[in-house]
Amino acid sequence: MKSSRHFQTLAVLLFLAVSALAQQAQQPAPPSIPATGFPGLDQYRASRIAVFTDDFGQLARYRDANAALKPPAPGENRVVFFGDSITDIWHLDESFPGKPYLNRGIGGQTTPQMLVRFRQDVIALQPKVVVILAGTNDIAGNTGPMRLEDIESDYASLADLARANHIAVVFASVLPIHNYTDRSKDFFAQRSPEKILALNKWLKDYVSSHPNCLYLDYFTAMVDDKGLLKKDLADDGLHPNPAGFKIMAPLAEAAIEKCLAATGTK
Repeated sequence: MKSSRHFQTLAVLLFLAVSALAQQAQQPAPPSIPATGFPGLDQYRASRIAVFTDDFGQLARYRDANAALKPPAPGENRVVFFGDSITDIWHLDESFPGKPYLNRGIGGQTTPQMLVRFRQDVIALQPKVVVILAGTNDIAGNTGPMRLEDIESDYASLADLARANHIAVVFASVLPIHNYTDRSKDFFAQRSPEKILALNKWLKDYVSSHPNCLYLDYFTAMVDDKGLLKKDLADDGLHPNPAGFKIMAPLAEAAIEKCLAATGTK
């Protein structure tokens, strides 16, 4: 009797084990990130799968800081610098000492991700001005291939949201890039200089026909005679070093002052 029960138990366990293996065999393999042809970009995109699926806009990054932030004081000309890694690494307190300027940059982001978090990281903070620096990662395809028309639509949506909430918009030009160092070659290969020029032209044209918007031309101040980013302004060809930010800071300050004057708050 005991042998019979023992045999039945073994048979059930074997059946369950075989069933589990069969179910596992039927399960499709998890999807992989399509190859872009750029190993560095492929590795980056693969490392971001959890972000893309769990918190696409990375709302968690600044949620606590935003919650702890007090509303602007009377007469405070709060400004939000909003963008990707170029903004993220910018030490605003050093470039604009004493100014009520907030950094809301997140490395690697594209304009679709910025749209997701614009209400939380800009509108809810009640700034007078938002300085938007984006586009380079869209051109590279950090979150997938994007047409220029799609990038432009995202820019226009950001401006519409800001305008509806009485926030002046500064659209910064996409920065030039270079391939003068070994570190810069991969970034350069992912970012078409022609697309950078086309996107900057669109930004300049957009602000000329929309109120409460201003074009901030970093590009002209940072480009060399070959149409590339001046070598001494970025070690990796993409991210400005202190010398690069030293050029950018007074240009940004002038744009902010112009916006504030136009809105009657300066």
